[in-house]
Amino acid sequence: MNTNEIPVGIVGLGLMGCSIVTCLLIAGHPVVAIAPISADMGTAGNRIREHLQTARDKGLIGFDPEHYLQNLVISEDYGQLRPCRIVNECTIENVDIKASVYKKIEDVIAPDAILSSNTSAIPISTLQNLTRHPERFLGLHWTEPAHTTRFLEIICGDASDVQYGEYLYKLSHLWQKEPILVRKDIAGFITNRLMYAMYREAINLVENGYATIEDVDRSCRNNAGYFMTFVGIFRWMDLTGVPAYHTVMKNLLPTLFNGQEVPELIDKVVREGGKGVLNGHGFYEYEPGEPEMWEETFKEFTYDVRQLALKYPGDLVKRKLHGKEGNEG
Repeated sequence: MNTNEIPVGIVGLGLMGCSIVTCLLIAGHPVVAIAPISADMGTAGNRIREHLQTARDKGLIGFDPEHYLQNLVISEDYGQLRPCRIVNECTIENVDIKASVYKKIEDVIAPDAILSSNTSAIPISTLQNLTRHPERFLGLHWTEPAHTTRFLEIICGDASDVQYGEYLYKLSHLWQKEPILVRKDIAGFITNRLMYAMYREAINLVENGYATIEDVDRSCRNNAGYFMTFVGIFRWMDLTGVPAYHTVMKNLLPTLFNGQEVPELIDKVVREGGKGVLNGHGFYEYEPGEPEMWEETFKEFTYDVRQLALKYPGDLVKRKLHGKEGNEG
C-alpha cells in the first residue's frame, strides 16, 4: 500500500483540519485541502507549515516543510477533490452544514471513494442518511494534534460496508496510528463514552464538596495519567489483579453518579461565556499571557509524550516474547 498513490481530501481547515492535513502529508499522501470558510485560506497554509517545521525541529520528520508541502493543494474549489480516494469532512457540528458539504463533495468524487466525517457528536448512521452512497461513509475521529497522537477511531454506521472500515484500519497504521475499529455505531463512539463518564463523575465530586477542581485534576494526572500511555483499562486490570476490581465494583458502582442533566458546574461556566484557554475563563481563571503559554506548553508535551509512547507500542511485549523487539518511529 503506497500512500503516495492515494490522494486524500480534507474539507474544513480549522485547528483540527490543519493537523489532520499535516499527519497525511507526513505519511506521504497527496492532499487536497478545501476551505469551506474563505477566511481559512489565509491561515491554513501557515498553520500547516508551522506544524511541519515544529515536527522537523523535534525530529519527527526528516525533511524541511517544503518537501511535504509540494504534495498539498489548498483551495475553495471542491472540484479539486475529483481524484481523491478518501475525503474526510472536518466542519462544525451542524447537520445542515454537513449535508451541504457532502453534496458538494459527492458531486465530484468517484462513487466508490470513501467519504468520512471527523464528527465526535453526531452518529455516523445519521450522517449516512445525508449521502448518496451510505455504504462507503464512515467516521474518522481524530484527536488534536492529529500528527503527533496515536489515536484514531474508525466508525462504521448502520449502513457502512465494513470492508471500508477494515481498509482504513490497515491504511491508518501508515499514519502512525494505533487505530480503533468501531464495528457498530454508538453515540460518542468508544473513547468519548469512556471519557464523559469520567468527566461527569469528576464534576459531581467537585459539586458535592468531596474535592477541589485542582485535586481532581491531580488525581487524574498521577493515577490514570501515569499508566494510560503504557496500557489501557483492561490490561491495567490484568497487570494489577482482576479480582480486586471485581470486589471494589460490587461496593463502588452503586455509588457513582449517573445523572442525566448537564451539571451546574459546567453549565455555569458556559452561561458566563467561558471557553477555557480560548478566552482565559473556564474552570480555572487565567492571567494575561497564561492561556497562550498553556497552548504552547501542551504542544511541547505532545512531542515529548509521543517519543515515550512510541517506545512502548501496543505489541511490544509480543515482539519481545518472540524476539522481534524494535521500536516504532
